[in-house]
Amino acid sequence: MSTTTAHRPVRRRNTVFLLAGLAVALLLAGIVSFYASSEPDGLEKVAADHSLDANVTDSHTAGSPLAEYGVQGVENERVSVGLAGVIGVGVTFLVAGGLVLLVRTRRRTDAD
Repeated sequence: MSTTTAHRPVRRRNTVFLLAGLAVALLLAGIVSFYASSEPDGLEKVAADHSLDANVTDSHTAGSPLAEYGVQGVENERVSVGLAGVIGVGVTFLVAGGLVLLVRTRRRTDAD
């Protein structure tokens, strides 16, 4: 039995696991994220309670297309938040996938 044939079931399981994980992440980001609390997190609340946020300014990225957990220009808040989550998952998946391919390619080159 060749090495390629022996690894085929493992690769298929890994692909199924990866696609299932991606589907769950997209579901959570696209739908469930809208139901997250809009209340400030603990650090923001403590800063507000103790007036530590008096000199707070907007971030340099405040005007970016995905600022404030939404997509700029999309009027429906539910769609805007869900779309921003899906875009975030997609970008993360692409960056992580690119890094994995880079490491795999480098490892194969080093092994030769």
